Amino acid sequence: MSTILDVYNHLHNIAPFQYQEQYDNAGIIVGDPSKEVTGVITCLDSTEAVIDEAIAKGVNLVVAHHPIVFRGLKRFTGRDYIEKTVIKAIKNDIAIIAVHTNLDNVINHGVNERIAQQIGLINIKPLSIKSDIDQSHGPVGSGVIGELQQPIPEMTFLKNLKIKMNASLVKHTALLGSPINRVAVCGGVGGFLLGAAIKQNADIFITSDYKYHEFFDANDEIIIADIGHYESEQFTINLLQEIISRKFSTFAAHCTEVVTNPVNYL
Repeated sequence: MSTILDVYNHLHNIAPFQYQEQYDNAGIIVGDPSKEVTGVITCLDSTEAVIDEAIAKGVNLVVAHHPIVFRGLKRFTGRDYIEKTVIKAIKNDIAIIAVHTNLDNVINHGVNERIAQQIGLINIKPLSIKSDIDQSHGPVGSGVIGELQQPIPEMTFLKNLKIKMNASLVKHTALLGSPINRVAVCGGVGGFLLGAAIKQNADIFITSDYKYHEFFDANDEIIIADIGHYESEQFTINLLQEIISRKFSTFAAHCTEVVTNPVNYL
């Protein structure tokens, strides 16, 4: 028998929950840790539609990247998608675990390593090392930086990036007229790492959620490529499914079939 706590502990061994940022709320969000797991759905966002999917598949654990609850809830009246999701999960005895910035901050089997693999980077290392964290689980830090097998033209790289990351669009700053070789990456909101990317001589910085005026910060020193938040982290769904499936054989782990991206493109 494998319990929800067993799954939590395995995820903790891969990406210790103490590695999460102070603002985060990773961990068991809903559910009794002692309950036996009948199956798992992995996702980016544990929305009400994902809970419905869990009910339909007969599974009782959802493992998400983003926590459905970031701040304390004072009422459960179903007034928004957060309360509706939590109410439905509790009513149907479905647990929710979030593995968020702790999975961002580990390099081995982490979010950014998976992005680097997806776009074909080698020799990857943390873009910004967290020197105040015990490194016993391997390198710990924000983002990654790596190299391509061989330099390629900027526009070729951007077109390949759009295909490999299954992005609807790529917003980018001006091309600089030099081949792309050294690539910095941060899934989700990564603008805080631009300085580190420039300092480490990256030719391009791939992330998401850049605001209009922030694109000016490239300052003709680097290309910024914004591929979208969901798009940058979507392969985390497969990553979580693989992490769980490799460990547990007493239940099935499914990647969600629900597209939880709230952004649509015309």
